[in-house]
Amino acid sequence: MMNWSNVRLIFFREVRDQLRDRRTLFMIAVLPILLYPLIGLSFFQVSQFIHEQPTRVFIAGAREVTGDGDLPPLLINGRFADYLFEGDPTRSRLLTVEFKPPEDASTENLPRGEISEQQATQWVQQGKYEVVVVFPPDFTNQLEQYRQQLVSLREGERDTHASELMVRVPGPSIYHNSANEKSQIAYLRISQVLSRWTEMIGQSNLQVSGVPETAADPVDVANVDVAGKEHKDAAIWSKIFPFMVLLWAMTGAFYPAVDLCAGEKERGTLETLLSSPASRIDIVWGKLMTIMVFSMATAILNLISVAITGLFILRQMNSFSPPPLLTPLWLLLVLIPVSAMFSALCLALAAMARSTKEGQYYLMPLMMVTMPLVILPMSPGIELSLGNSLIPITGAMLLLRALLEGNYITALPYVAPVLVVTLGCCLLAIRWAVDQFNSEDLLFHESERLDIRLWLRQLIHQREDTPSVTEAIFCCILILMIRVFMGLALAQPHDFRGFVALAAVTQLVVIATPVLLMTVMLTRNPLRTLLLDRRPGLWSLGAVVVLAIAIHPVVNALRNLVMQLYPLSDDVAAQLNNFGGMLGGGPMTLGRTLLLLVVLAVIPGICEELAFRGFVLSGLRHMGHKWQAIVVSAFFFGLTHAIFQQSIVACFLGILLGFIAVQTGSLIPCMLYHVLHNTLALASSHLTTEGNPALSFLVTRSADGALIYHWSVVIGGGLVAAAILVWMSSKPHPLSREETLQDAIDHSSPQPSIG
Repeated sequence: MMNWSNVRLIFFREVRDQLRDRRTLFMIAVLPILLYPLIGLSFFQVSQFIHEQPTRVFIAGAREVTGDGDLPPLLINGRFADYLFEGDPTRSRLLTVEFKPPEDASTENLPRGEISEQQATQWVQQGKYEVVVVFPPDFTNQLEQYRQQLVSLREGERDTHASELMVRVPGPSIYHNSANEKSQIAYLRISQVLSRWTEMIGQSNLQVSGVPETAADPVDVANVDVAGKEHKDAAIWSKIFPFMVLLWAMTGAFYPAVDLCAGEKERGTLETLLSSPASRIDIVWGKLMTIMVFSMATAILNLISVAITGLFILRQMNSFSPPPLLTPLWLLLVLIPVSAMFSALCLALAAMARSTKEGQYYLMPLMMVTMPLVILPMSPGIELSLGNSLIPITGAMLLLRALLEGNYITALPYVAPVLVVTLGCCLLAIRWAVDQFNSEDLLFHESERLDIRLWLRQLIHQREDTPSVTEAIFCCILILMIRVFMGLALAQPHDFRGFVALAAVTQLVVIATPVLLMTVMLTRNPLRTLLLDRRPGLWSLGAVVVLAIAIHPVVNALRNLVMQLYPLSDDVAAQLNNFGGMLGGGPMTLGRTLLLLVVLAVIPGICEELAFRGFVLSGLRHMGHKWQAIVVSAFFFGLTHAIFQQSIVACFLGILLGFIAVQTGSLIPCMLYHVLHNTLALASSHLTTEGNPALSFLVTRSADGALIYHWSVVIGGGLVAAAILVWMSSKPHPLSREETLQDAIDHSSPQPSIG
């Protein structure tokens, strides 16, 4: 039980220590006040040197477009005509036009004013010109011939028909280098000029043929923007502020967390605190509240500094409006749970560090995991929905965006899901931090030099009966890496045999082979590692069979719900349809059906269970918490599935299978359940209610072909499954050494308070 009196004393102690640290005060209070005014000043200073540079353009065949005849001129007085630059005629000076080839150019064998394709390519590649424009030698004549044909049609000459008109007049060739930024800029400028010039030629041709200019564009589309200027600017602020607040909350929590954990280890004050009458959970909450205060202070002070600096900058930008008035309120409301989550994560990570220097290394992994969730809401097309609101950090950013944009009605239904997910992640992180502080080995392990030869020798000769936590996690990472590289190396199957071969190779090579090799090399008792040393009871096998059948409608409903929350993209849906066509392309003979069952049900049921409920779960149980080991192994089990929607369902099944493995102490029931689950899923994909009225009372097919069980079947199966799981949880199960120790710690008497 937590003692708030102890938490308060620890909180004030940690805050005083942090306030005595001048580096902390500088990073939190002084740096934000100085940083953004200096950035704004630097921006204005640097902007003086930013201006568009002219680009060099060589034009071959310029005599064809100098404005002779009735064509609108492209070039006037040696440069592009000013009227071709809409809005700002002075931009014509940004294109420096040259007509005379370089002195070292070889053009003896070509007519005057012409260059070869090889010559133009070479000039652009060597950087002599950013762009080379080559007009055909008879370009003007072809345009004039085209116009004469139009005149003939207008005058009613019967010997000339519209079908005989030249469809397209061969135009100029533009040589540019897309790998060169300056050449790419010149190409964009030239493209706009030529597009405008071509449009004017078309208008001139319409006049010659006696057709109104509006004939080419007869529809006048009215563009009515209902968003006011304030709403447009609010949309911009809504993309900037969430990113900045989350980044500041994370960095503001990380450095105090490192100092409060790794710093105390270096100063030797952590032992004094741990030997006090305060419990470990009191210590964690006291440090957590301290880190949270500094995280929020960092974010708030940065916001104030940005606001003050932004007011001065906005005065120079009259076309941009300040943020909405309620912006500080929404930022603060979202900042509180987000700061709590980041503070708990940083505290747990910092507890693992041996020193302050090592603790700083953990910032990069934390940012690598966090940044995709922060960047995702900034992608186009990502909107606030029930599925997105359930994604940690992403949901908070999308909710904050909706509030800043003033879409309160849209944001209101998703406030609860975002808060539940954020607070749930916070509680899990706090639990992780408490476990870190309960581990004496983790708190007081010494720094050590990495000796590869000594490490390998200890790895081989000092093996335990089961793998360590590190070896279990390394096994998961190895499987994921092999799966990724094999997926890139192997070609996609095109027929039934190719699909079957790929599925079998993936299971046997990617999953089974690494696990079996690591089991033999790194453990002394392979049967115990793989949970094959105990014979399961008949009760467990029978319960697993009933459980697999009863829970199948529930899993199917979960799969349909996931598909509704996170619809498949067009590419993934097309790929799945392609695989479905391979499986159902031929007649379902007995041999074909048995082959599918072996490859898609039996082999995965054996290989995946050996890996994730065998080697991985046995190693993770050394963490001391069976549910923590079950969830982590299920998480990695879900990652091995390539499609995100499948990964979510696989995580749920991984938790269920991990629970079965722990409660029965054997891998056989897990394999049996896994095989039955895959068999039922494969059979349901071919299930049809046509010609079988009895099935229509149990299942139906949706418009997109998805199998849907009636709610009575789902609820009934769920109740049966829940009863079996409750009965299994009441059975005694073997504990690891660490789980036995942790159970003794959890049931020990509470310690007295400090005061």
